[in-house]
Amino acid sequence: MNESSNSPQTASSNLEISIAALSLLGVFTYLLLNYVLDIGRQSFTLSINTNFSTTSQKLIDGHAAFSFTLIDLPLLTVLLFGGIPLLYQLFRRLLKADFGADLLAGIAIVTSFLLNEYLAGSLVVMMLSGGAVLELYAVRKASSVLEALASRMPSVAHRKSADSLIDITTDQVVIGDILYILPHEICPVDGTVVEGAGAMDESFLTGEPYLMSKTTGSQVISGAINGDSALTIRADKLSIDSRYAKIMDVMRTSEKYRPNIRRLGDQLGALYSPLAVAIAVAAWVYSADVIRFLAVLVVATPCPLLIGIPVTIISSISLAARREIIIKNPAILETIGTCRTAIFDKTGTLTYGRPNLTALICNPLYSENEILALIASLERYSKHPLSSAIIKAAENASVSLLTVANITELPGEGLQGEVAGKCVQITSRKNFTERNLQQSEQLPDSSGGLECVVLIDGNYAATLQFRDEVRTDSPSFINHLKPSHLFDRVMLVSGDRESEVRYLAEQVGIEHVYFSQSPEQKLALVRQETQAAKTVFLGDGINDAPALTAATIGIAFGQNSDITGESADAVIMDSSLQKVDELFHIGARMRKIALQSAVGGMLLSVIGMVMAGLGYLSPVAGAISQEVIDVFAVLNALRAAIPPKTLTDY
Repeated sequence: MNESSNSPQTASSNLEISIAALSLLGVFTYLLLNYVLDIGRQSFTLSINTNFSTTSQKLIDGHAAFSFTLIDLPLLTVLLFGGIPLLYQLFRRLLKADFGADLLAGIAIVTSFLLNEYLAGSLVVMMLSGGAVLELYAVRKASSVLEALASRMPSVAHRKSADSLIDITTDQVVIGDILYILPHEICPVDGTVVEGAGAMDESFLTGEPYLMSKTTGSQVISGAINGDSALTIRADKLSIDSRYAKIMDVMRTSEKYRPNIRRLGDQLGALYSPLAVAIAVAAWVYSADVIRFLAVLVVATPCPLLIGIPVTIISSISLAARREIIIKNPAILETIGTCRTAIFDKTGTLTYGRPNLTALICNPLYSENEILALIASLERYSKHPLSSAIIKAAENASVSLLTVANITELPGEGLQGEVAGKCVQITSRKNFTERNLQQSEQLPDSSGGLECVVLIDGNYAATLQFRDEVRTDSPSFINHLKPSHLFDRVMLVSGDRESEVRYLAEQVGIEHVYFSQSPEQKLALVRQETQAAKTVFLGDGINDAPALTAATIGIAFGQNSDITGESADAVIMDSSLQKVDELFHIGARMRKIALQSAVGGMLLSVIGMVMAGLGYLSPVAGAISQEVIDVFAVLNALRAAIPPKTLTDY
């Protein structure tokens, strides 16, 4: 059974959805009866007077305390079955000294009932529950992330037994089992290759942007995606102890400590609610007329907060969606402009996540174009992840490809073939050094990145140096964060090697660098930074999921991982830093428009409250004036959906 389905949070969510649906249906039914069927209200009037109503009647100067028509029954149903649960929730918050804007709405529900303004009370119920539902639809639960993590892992492993394969559950795998991993399958447990050669994609787990070659003796980690060749491995750990399971454990832990963002409406409501109540009480005391108390509260109903801000948020979400930015947690739009620490993953975030040939250091006997022509001609027949970088470099240099024959590609040996009558071999620096000790003195100093050595007719010819390709706009984007968005601290946190991470940091201009970071270390680091200031974390791998959850705001890049997307508050669909900048501007613009709608509406409401307190507005006139204020607040809020001329500034 899914525990989340019975959780208190889920029960509360279902209640709010039910109340919103009930209030919408009740108001619609009332309007249908009142305006379409045109039933005469006076013919069916019922008046019910009790001891309570008699007392109330004296208080409110002869008005019936509780009178209704049959047409009012849908509204009374809303107030009874929708208003009472909401009032109970508000009462519990009141006991905790939580004086938000919705507290005023609760008082307005009660006063509207006392005034027989059932439609106004039902609309307040609908606004209160509807605003909560608008937020609930995009709020991600921990279970969804953990379910996505669990569903990605295979439930079956292929265990070798004599000459056959037996399918077993991953929970049945024991240390020492010999397992067979088919092409493109996900590795079920951590282990060691005992037979076969190929490559695995570990980028979502380690941050390394390349396919990692595997041969006998190589270590494999659970969650990695096998390449085109089948591998036989020996299980070194149980499924529950493997690397992927550890990430799930970290994910569970990070969910428990997810930052709680205080909403803009709550912040404003904490100031507005006491002021409104104070004005209402002062009016009652000053005039000795409870009608003025009620009139002030009707005018004070915080619709600009309950409707204006959610409308602004929904409008901004719509604008973001048109810009290929998916907002999963609406609260971030209110907070993103206040974040002061930006934390970036490396691979796929500030880089493209693909290798790029950064240097071709040739033996003086050969030119760069000559080497490129020879190796690109050979690499076009290879599936090695570096092949595309070499071919791209050859295309950029406009070299012509040559005829190739007798191609071989053996594990540990590299790629070899005859190109234009010459024996060309491309191998690793390590393999070349071990087998050509005398010639190894010709090698240039290591760059710290990935390197290959080219041999022509058995002699050293060139060294190829590769780096993860840096996004063209990464430097300008990083450098504009402080002056344009007021970030005080920019950090680079990666699971990649020190040389690769420091190289990128120098290229883009980041001072604070952390390398070789496991998901657990990333999580601890992000938590530490989030305690000091509000943080934005950007990443795209499974190993980023816990950190995305722990940050104040987590932004995921691209669609490569459902798990990363589930963990994030926003997803940039096309992995563009420009889209990240647009998200910053959409958030800042949303907050500005929301403040205009909320604060402007509140100021007009305060003027109306003062007029009601002085006796110039009756409750009915106050309700009408509040509706006019609401219209202006909503119209202003709708501007957030209109795209401005530009949404980026770098």
